[in-house]
Amino acid sequence: MESQEAILLIEDDVDDRQLTQHALRRANINNEVVFAYDGEAAMAHLVDDSKPLPTVILLDLHLPKLSGLEVLQRIRSTERTRLLPVVILTASDDLSQVPEAYALGANSFIKKPTDPAEFSEMVLQVGMYWLLLNKGPSGLRRPGGNV
Repeated sequence: MESQEAILLIEDDVDDRQLTQHALRRANINNEVVFAYDGEAAMAHLVDDSKPLPTVILLDLHLPKLSGLEVLQRIRSTERTRLLPVVILTASDDLSQVPEAYALGANSFIKKPTDPAEFSEMVLQVGMYWLLLNKGPSGLRRPGGNV
């Protein structure tokens, strides 16, 4: 894959960040991965007009400063970011937030596998779908006018 389109990984857990990045590389998904360690940092990045929009956002639910659901709500309420694909990734066994996440505009909700091989396979599938197969909404501003 070409690395011209970025993935925004909003994740506070260092191990999960490293595991995700390692799984992407093992799957030959070489897109740039931009990290945000909490909800406020994620939103600051996303609303900064000088920064390109990511192709997809991988969003953890349990974040400091702003929860994942609060970040999702802000993404959907901001004109610049409202159409970005957002994939919720959570390690929690409590899936009671699934309906709320979809009501707020999540595009996908995935429970992170605990087994490293299954986690790598999940990242591969997510990356292949959102970076290769999915066609983004028209009119979404990308560097160079890409969609």
